[in-house]
Amino acid sequence: MVSAEKNKIAKRVIPFSPPDISEQEIKKVTETMKSGWITTGPRTKELEKRLAEFCHTSKVVCLNSATAAEELNVRICGIGEGDEVIVPAYTYTASASAAIHCGASVKFVDIQKGGSKDTNMPEMDYDKVAEAITSRTKAIVAVDLGGIIADYDKLYKIAEAKKALFIPGGNTDLGRRIQTALGRVLIFSDASHALGAMKNGKRAGELADFTDFSFHAVKNFTTAEGGASTWRDIPGIDNEEIYHQYQLYSLHGQNKDALTKNQLGSWEYDIQGTWYKCNMTDIMAAIGLCQLDRYPELLERRKEIISKYDAMCDELGVMHLVHYMKNSMSSGHLYLTRIPGISDEMRREIIVELAKYGVNTNVHYKPLPMMTAYKELGWDIRDFPNAYDYYKNLITLPLHTLLKDEDVEYVIHNYKKVIRRYI
Repeated sequence: MVSAEKNKIAKRVIPFSPPDISEQEIKKVTETMKSGWITTGPRTKELEKRLAEFCHTSKVVCLNSATAAEELNVRICGIGEGDEVIVPAYTYTASASAAIHCGASVKFVDIQKGGSKDTNMPEMDYDKVAEAITSRTKAIVAVDLGGIIADYDKLYKIAEAKKALFIPGGNTDLGRRIQTALGRVLIFSDASHALGAMKNGKRAGELADFTDFSFHAVKNFTTAEGGASTWRDIPGIDNEEIYHQYQLYSLHGQNKDALTKNQLGSWEYDIQGTWYKCNMTDIMAAIGLCQLDRYPELLERRKEIISKYDAMCDELGVMHLVHYMKNSMSSGHLYLTRIPGISDEMRREIIVELAKYGVNTNVHYKPLPMMTAYKELGWDIRDFPNAYDYYKNLITLPLHTLLKDEDVEYVIHNYKKVIRRYI
């Protein structure tokens, strides 16, 4: 008889979300550092071009974070003081703080009870979105949480139905022209998690009026820090003008970047606004170019891991995100699970128990009305019961491409062992 001791699985440590950096990225970064060009330059421009092709959009601008991308999306559209931006209560702070940085007011809406009926994603309640629109509303921010694309068709229908309330404004000439050309509330996508996701044949980036992506170290696709903005073509607005304005905003209002100034006789430049500094460097772009080469295989590996987690959760009766459906494909960024019948206190115990076995987990997200900064702005989680109910029993499992098959099995073994004590 085999002893019980021999049947034990040897303890290992499973990190939550380390970056997947190969020798390819290391070589490319080394080449970049030796090239003499390490700030915004040819590699950044190449990454912008390739990402636009990948997202099926005309232009992409690479920046130093998704938060910068979100804020510049708001500024490009001329949204500011006196305007309102609708944001789901269930998201990360950047979805809301970008509008606040620009002087606008955020109006939170609750999520659907239990999440989306199709994907279980904590998706905004579209009826409440429609109710929240006023004559001051200039934009709605949808969040593709976990890499699952929100329902942009519904948002466009709501915006069209509420066109009579929309008053084009804009605190810049370009912003006024964008708002007038669209003639309705703008649709923004916080697609920080969703690079590569698809819905009804369209990629994240070509669904909303303006989209931002995150390339932070924990994301599927990383440049260490970093992010990008892209947008759909707008009738009567030149994409080159929009791109140039992003460049001005991200480089102190300077009308020439370092690459352009390096051309023969092109030293002189003008400062056209007292703006910001949030450009991407060529070192970051070098990582991104290699990540983009590898991205299809990274997405496929995430899909393999998710299928194993799905089988485990279905066996346990635990709710999980549905990442892949007939007409949609997630980027597979996060694996959210909700344990039936447990309280917030029990959830915290489970997280500690899993950590004792070396399985590092997380929670995505604590709703914004529970955070000090937003409570001080007058928001109360009691007004968002669906967001709180979704949050209180949620645990996010490690999901990344450095997980080996035996690591995945280790997570599954210990998750089952711990969860069965509570259900």
